[in-house]
Amino acid sequence: MENTNSYLVTDKLTSLMCKYSIPCVISLLVAALYNIVDQIFIANASYLGAYGNAANTVVYPLTIVALTFAVMIGDGCCSYVSISLGAKDTERASNSIGSAIISIVGISIIIMLVYLALSDQIITVFGGRVNDQTFLLSKEYFFYITLGLPFIIRSDGSPRFAMFATLTGAITNIILGPIFIYIFMWGMKGAAIATVLGQIVTAILSIYYLTNMNAVKLSNKDFGLFPSLLKKYLPLGITSFLSQISLVFSMAAVNNMVSTYSAIDPIFSQSAYTHIPMAVIGIVMKFFQIVISISVGTAAGCIPIVGYNIGAKRKDRARTLFSYLLFVEALVGFSALLIVEFFPVQLINIFGAANESQYYTDFAIKAFRIYLCLLPLSTVNKSTFIYLQSLGKALESTVISLIREVVLGVGLTLLLPRFFGLTGILYSFPAAEIITFVVAFVIIVHTYKELATQ
Repeated sequence: MENTNSYLVTDKLTSLMCKYSIPCVISLLVAALYNIVDQIFIANASYLGAYGNAANTVVYPLTIVALTFAVMIGDGCCSYVSISLGAKDTERASNSIGSAIISIVGISIIIMLVYLALSDQIITVFGGRVNDQTFLLSKEYFFYITLGLPFIIRSDGSPRFAMFATLTGAITNIILGPIFIYIFMWGMKGAAIATVLGQIVTAILSIYYLTNMNAVKLSNKDFGLFPSLLKKYLPLGITSFLSQISLVFSMAAVNNMVSTYSAIDPIFSQSAYTHIPMAVIGIVMKFFQIVISISVGTAAGCIPIVGYNIGAKRKDRARTLFSYLLFVEALVGFSALLIVEFFPVQLINIFGAANESQYYTDFAIKAFRIYLCLLPLSTVNKSTFIYLQSLGKALESTVISLIREVVLGVGLTLLLPRFFGLTGILYSFPAAEIITFVVAFVIIVHTYKELATQ
């Protein structure tokens, strides 16, 4: 039988990169819209402004917790379904999909109940006590976002449909956000409800797709937990889980240090300005999320190309593709670096700087230029770890990613402010990237040598 994927070892690598990476990049960028659209609308509402942005920054990592479980279950199930279909076991595949849907909804409901019961304590842990106004807005936003957690469904069966579903949800959010915030004057509640409604639209479309697939037909009997299947597909998603949950620890550390050191800063200890660093850091992190979405999408698109060529014993093509990938990732990083270094004022103006004090703009310029000063290393580091996965080295990739996000991301964030105050928090990110790049460089050299052997 002719292999329909043989073009992966014959077509131009640059063409293949575009074909596979561009849909991944678009899908991730659309998903990132959820994270940044609310912040733009909130920032430009005069009655919310930087206080609302600070509240958004506090709540953001808490939404990732639920998404982390959805990613683990969704990615693990997707891999296991592919294995089951390859073995022509459609019943096992349909049972896995039904089990995954039930599991995601069940875990999301549990997280929702915990969040509702312990909202004050959780918001405090993530830096929400920076001042009374930020705390109240955080509680309002957190409450309504929490009600929408059961609608976080992740479907990876079709990249194009996943992109369409996510895009539709994001457009819903973009349309409803300004209506609820500026016309209905619902404040943080309006921003949260627009986001939740967008998630509901995405969830409905995803469930529709899952229940109308050609390869697998779901029936009522498929919607159960099936413990024996859970044991098989959950481990396949553990890498995705660890990668996501490590970000939560890192962001929690950043938020707490920002809250702590704002309180003792000569300027930001003043009650009128204590929320500014929290708001600004959130904006900077959201911009970074956009850049890293391009980086991750580009690298993820290369995974099937690398895997197929390795299987076909074409290490030379896999090595060449690695070179192309590193070049593109460095180009993405340098392009983003030029933007944050030369146009920080224009960036912060998008987030309502005209309505805030000069301290807001000044700290934002400083944060963009310091926190993101090594973006090229960030994109190269991330792509290297993903490339390792494509070579079947998921464990090595996961360990190094955890070192970056937890050991360095948390450790340096806790350490450097002791010597440099708020500025130390800004330096923690580039410092972590430098140390990580030393490791990544060793991996890059070793990988080139490994792919040079036949």
